[in-house]
Amino acid sequence: MQSPHPSVARAAVRALRAAPLALLSAMALPALALAQAVSPNGDARLSPESLQQLQQALQQEQQQLQQEQAHIHELEQRLAADEAAAQTAPVPAAPAASPNALTGSFGTNGYSLQSPDGQNEIHFRGNLSVDGRYYSDAYTPETDDSFLIRKLRPTLEGTLWGDFDFRFMPDFGQGKSIIQDAWGDIRFEPWLILQFGKFKAPVGLERLQLEQYSRFIEVSLPSDLLPYRDLGVKLGGVAGAGLLSYDLGIFDGTLDGGSSDGNTVPDQNSTGRFTGEGRVFSKPFALTELKALQGFGFGVAGTYVKDSGVATTATTTPLLASYKTPGQQSMFSYRGDTSTGKYNNATIADGIERRVVPQFYYYYRAFGLLGEYVNEQQQVQRQLSAVGTRGATLTNTAWEIQGAWFLTGEDEAFDRFTPRRVFDPRGGGWGAWELVARWHELHFDPEAFSDGANSFANPQTAPLAAYAIGAGVNWYMNANFKIQLDYEVTRYEGGAILGNRPDERVLISQFALIF
Repeated sequence: MQSPHPSVARAAVRALRAAPLALLSAMALPALALAQAVSPNGDARLSPESLQQLQQALQQEQQQLQQEQAHIHELEQRLAADEAAAQTAPVPAAPAASPNALTGSFGTNGYSLQSPDGQNEIHFRGNLSVDGRYYSDAYTPETDDSFLIRKLRPTLEGTLWGDFDFRFMPDFGQGKSIIQDAWGDIRFEPWLILQFGKFKAPVGLERLQLEQYSRFIEVSLPSDLLPYRDLGVKLGGVAGAGLLSYDLGIFDGTLDGGSSDGNTVPDQNSTGRFTGEGRVFSKPFALTELKALQGFGFGVAGTYVKDSGVATTATTTPLLASYKTPGQQSMFSYRGDTSTGKYNNATIADGIERRVVPQFYYYYRAFGLLGEYVNEQQQVQRQLSAVGTRGATLTNTAWEIQGAWFLTGEDEAFDRFTPRRVFDPRGGGWGAWELVARWHELHFDPEAFSDGANSFANPQTAPLAAYAIGAGVNWYMNANFKIQLDYEVTRYEGGAILGNRPDERVLISQFALIF
């Protein structure tokens, strides 16, 4: 028979202990009757038979009381034994966790949920970047001074079954609604990963840097010649414990500086011709004891496509980009259609477009350096009459070098760094402070401006070259919040009716919350 719970047993014992009081009360009744049967002078009022009955009743009550007291004593002994056994018994094990239970956390990867075996996880992330632009030159109109939501990107990413990754990232910044990232991948091995969907084109080094680690608010002039985000499929991975990484893929293709959402039909191939894109990058000293060289990496990227634009009396699809200044103002575009309708004389792509992009970075302690060069060859054509055309292969080039230095002593890196002390004025922490500077140039092929009115670009509005110098200060208050302030001066060669286009001078600020 199972013993009752100790608390129940203790309650029962207390009740039994109270029982003798009831018995005494019952015994008091015959005694009271006996007292009433005796007169004040001591004369008995009851007969001998009645007195004998009262004595027998008292004896029975006393026997019952003794039995109850023995029973209570037995229960107390059993209760003491049960309590001693309960103190020495092992604590029952907690019920096993459900295999579908998730644990939550917050960190540099945003809000995360993870399964107990670590094979499934999901991250809720976001990027809110508010920019301010102020132009101090005499060329840019005052109406372009503005605050704007540069990026507004809620992000959902994670891993399923340990080997399948995904990411969904729309962007609602600048009054638009587009898909920046929408991809999945399969990790067969660290050196063999199949990725499909829309993601950053594996070409430009600065473009491949995550936004939270971008040293400047706007990318440099070489990125004007490179694809940004493209739609397709690629193989890639990392070999030799990080010594070598590679990417090789087939994509819809984009215009210079653009993404596939800017195609004639957004996120769809506009020509039926696929673009090949690839990149190889090495960190040859990553596993050596040469600490001064462990942060050095170099590589080369490239793209190739052969397609042609459309220029008819009804349609113009040039497949050629327009280019922007560091302050995001219009800088260069090819000639559009100015004919009277008998033919279309716009400049269009006509044949091969190839890019070669050598690149490097170097990080050591509080110092960092990044550079890349772009050589782009683009075949173009322009119809000059009903029966005559002009074609050429234009070579555009650009390069940049940028440096960074942490005033607060953090270690510089391409894709990671953490403030030594987060912003906490009450605790004496002021985050990480960084100084940055860069020089970058963009040169268009002089052939684009030759032959006067028959040229591919108008020399009175499009510059032959742009030279920019920039400096800035970055304040990383913690791993998720940063404030940036950049000042850029861009000088132009040509681009005006007479002489050179006036310099652009722009002060850009950004408040960024990235988690």
